[in-house]
Amino acid sequence: MRKTEILMPAGSLEVLKTDIRYGADAVYLGGDAFGLRAGAKNFSLEEMKEGIRFAHAANVKVYVTANILARDEDIDDAEGYFEELRSIGPDAVLIADPGMFMTAKRVMPEMELHISTQANNTNSATFNFWYGLGAKRVVCARELSLAEIKRIRKSIPEDAEIEAFVHGAMCISYSGRCLLSTFMTGREANKGMCTHPCRWKYTLMEEKRPGEYFPVYENDRGTYIFNSRDLCMIEHIPELIETGIDSLKVEGRMKTALYAATVARAYRMAVDDFKKDPELYKQNLPVYTSELEKGTYRDYTTGFFFGRPTQEGQIYDNNTYKKTYTYLGYPEEFTKEGLALITQKNKFSVGDTIEIMKPDGRNISVSIDRMFSENMEEIESCPHPGQRFLIDLKGEAETGDILRKEDN
Repeated sequence: MRKTEILMPAGSLEVLKTDIRYGADAVYLGGDAFGLRAGAKNFSLEEMKEGIRFAHAANVKVYVTANILARDEDIDDAEGYFEELRSIGPDAVLIADPGMFMTAKRVMPEMELHISTQANNTNSATFNFWYGLGAKRVVCARELSLAEIKRIRKSIPEDAEIEAFVHGAMCISYSGRCLLSTFMTGREANKGMCTHPCRWKYTLMEEKRPGEYFPVYENDRGTYIFNSRDLCMIEHIPELIETGIDSLKVEGRMKTALYAATVARAYRMAVDDFKKDPELYKQNLPVYTSELEKGTYRDYTTGFFFGRPTQEGQIYDNNTYKKTYTYLGYPEEFTKEGLALITQKNKFSVGDTIEIMKPDGRNISVSIDRMFSENMEEIESCPHPGQRFLIDLKGEAETGDILRKEDN
């Protein structure tokens, strides 16, 4: 059985550390340039260094994205960027553009290179092409089925690695090659600035009837005709592993630490349980699925893994996430009295019951009896996100544990 990597997204150092604490084998992140998530916080070079140090201390790998579809001016700038990456030592760089690939090979010949899903990798000949050029890993186009991936696995060298997205948001366009955002807003999706117009609600207006809007109904769900459900393959870990996929990739570099903890922990438990005992995995499947519903998500789909999805199974009839829990923060350190220092992400108050997510799968409920400002004045609540305060977590929490509260 091949080793199965759980690959988590990181849009900040906070999320990177959460990914690692909650079970990721590897994380992928973007720098200030050349990645497809310009809207994420992304990492400065110094933050990237710190993230790599933290990850490597935990025996976790770090992959850096440089997967834009480049223009000439981008290639000109990429050489200096790759020299910087070479100096800080990530484990691999993720690339889509052939010109960027050849530049990376020349500037950092010892660096492991992975080929992004943006390169539309849909067949074994393409996988072998990139392997022949020196790529270690190729990310499947999201449109491939498990049967197609299994055929690719049998047609490529044993040491060629396959990565596939198994969880997170789905793009309406073929492997993310979308022009909607560029056309409608001038912000180019393939340069990392997508405004997600596929999530917008649409109406129809006839040319000679300006201002007269008609709803667009695919069916009785409404007008979200481009809006996809989120991918979730937690119920199909056996099939993913049996297919020969080396890395199970989670989408979400713009998501919170709560999302990171929830998804990383669920997939970590699922993969470990299955490899320990398939019956244990089946027994605990309701636990994994229940936990994933405590994060932010759209209704789930299995995407293209079992063939072309039906319209009924793919379209999401809303433009908002479902959310049953709110992210509160995490203990950054503890005072000698045992109080936890928190930077507030969302408001909670004395008298609330909150939940401590433990990396081992436990969720511990704690009633908040006391809260203090940083100068130890007793308070009832911390009113403003970003402020720091102290709470008593009854000795149940450790540094880095994610705190959440069920929405009423």
